[in-house]
Amino acid sequence: MYGTVADLRIKSGKENEVLDLMRQWEKNRKPSIKGAIATYAYKLDEDPNRWALAVVFEDRESYRENAEDPGQDAWYQQFRELLEEDPVWKDGEIVYTS
Repeated sequence: MYGTVADLRIKSGKENEVLDLMRQWEKNRKPSIKGAIATYAYKLDEDPNRWALAVVFEDRESYRENAEDPGQDAWYQQFRELLEEDPVWKDGEIVYTS
């Protein structure tokens, strides 16, 4: 498996819009994306506007195909508008799950 972990800073008051956009992705995009497995969003205790996002795909190829899809970019541009700054992305192979 392969995926990414992102450090996000949500704009104050935009949490529900972020969650709505993520639900739209789940409903509208995920069914057509090869290899998409799961998304986890954590609201961090240290700061409610700071979230950690983990996204899981079957393999690197499916992850890259999604990342390069124009539809994903259009969705991301809407998502980015709800953030204070660009996310910090850490991509990698998932070596253990339980």
